[in-house]
Amino acid sequence: MRGALRRKAWLWLAAAIVIAGAAVASPRLYRTALVGSGFTAEMLCSAVFVSHRDEQAVLAEDLKGPGDELLSFFRERIERDRKRVTASFYGIASQTAIFRNGLGCTRIDGKSEAELRAEAADLFPLPPPASESDALWPEGERVDPDASAQGVDGPQLKAALDAAFTEPDPAHPRRTRALVVVHRGRIAAERYAPGFDAAMPLIGWSMTKAALNALVGLRVKDGKLAVTDKALLPEWRGDTDPRRDISLDDLLRMSSGLAFDETYDDPLADVTQMLFVDGDMARFAAAKTLVAPPGTEWHYSSGTSAIIAAILRETFATEQDYLRYPRERLFQPLGMRSAVLELDAAGTFVGSSFLYASARDFARLGLLFLQDGMWQGQRLLPEDWVVYSRGPARTLPDGSYGAHLWLRLRESEGLGVPPMSEDAYYFLGHDEQIVAIVPSRDLVIVRLGLTRQGGAWDHARDLAPIVQAFPLSQN
Repeated sequence: MRGALRRKAWLWLAAAIVIAGAAVASPRLYRTALVGSGFTAEMLCSAVFVSHRDEQAVLAEDLKGPGDELLSFFRERIERDRKRVTASFYGIASQTAIFRNGLGCTRIDGKSEAELRAEAADLFPLPPPASESDALWPEGERVDPDASAQGVDGPQLKAALDAAFTEPDPAHPRRTRALVVVHRGRIAAERYAPGFDAAMPLIGWSMTKAALNALVGLRVKDGKLAVTDKALLPEWRGDTDPRRDISLDDLLRMSSGLAFDETYDDPLADVTQMLFVDGDMARFAAAKTLVAPPGTEWHYSSGTSAIIAAILRETFATEQDYLRYPRERLFQPLGMRSAVLELDAAGTFVGSSFLYASARDFARLGLLFLQDGMWQGQRLLPEDWVVYSRGPARTLPDGSYGAHLWLRLRESEGLGVPPMSEDAYYFLGHDEQIVAIVPSRDLVIVRLGLTRQGGAWDHARDLAPIVQAFPLSQN
């Protein structure tokens, strides 16, 4: 998710709301205020109850700091005993998000709090099993940088990590929070900002789409899905509905032809309304009309990922099976014990945006792709799934996107920054989240942060020194 809730949009909103006198005076302004309250409730709930961060730090750094002027007009109430957060614009446009064990936070919409809590009751009675503390990462959590140090330029690596956590321009803060470097399957280096640590799950934003890719791959392996499948949702199956011709491959490659406004500077755009106002994200996106024949035009859409999450849901006999699937089939086998994939109020995973995981656990997911879907000698993803996922979408001339994976850094290239490696591919998320996978150097690099000003951080520019500190692989 890129550029969401930027300063220009929020300043415009503040002016509009003040001029109107009250958000309730206009349906458009009311829905605008709902975005602010929904964003505040959702983000604060997850930060406090999923990430276990200090609420005052979250408010000061994430929600009401420089560049977030309008959010300072929203009022929030945290109820720790009930594990819920409510936010409103001075009592108007109130929204509440609740925490449920194993499922993270969900905004209440269309269902009561009691109904939502009943759906999750006893679903995850126990936390994920503890890791083998004495085993080296990724089997356990012990780190030995010497295990993969051969051929590494140690001074350059240290200098690159130091630089990643500096603030060259206080007016454009980088706010790097976590950086993990994996070489030859082991953690070679890691660093965390004050207040953050190796166990803390943080939001991946659109890096969630890579986890969704893996879940689809697992369901393909189960024989329950095929990328050639069409007529994917009940509402698309009418004989005269042109959406019945959309294939799963079209969706994975952002080539469905469905209308969807991914403009984050407009709080009334589809993406912000879907994520922070609507309670059934898949239905919101699936109801859009075709603006191009399926498989003919590329258009990045978080709504597409919401639809895929609903298609995944259709393949399960029970809701419980669906809700347990990510943990049982992906997170636990990889040892991603911190990972939480959140739901919307309709009970569908927010496959576009709301995966929380530690930097180490995002690195585990990246390592799965680097190893061609293999994990500890066992095939987890289908054979050739990673090859398929890295195949460029034919609808995008520059070849920068595959099947819910990025193959090139378009923004860096637009600034004339050379790629960190010609063979690298990426999970990318809003606020400059990245998992960079570099096969030629047997590398996975994870950077998590809160970078909202353009130009403060550039993935290719700022991670290339790390890549160059490692030798080319002999394989």
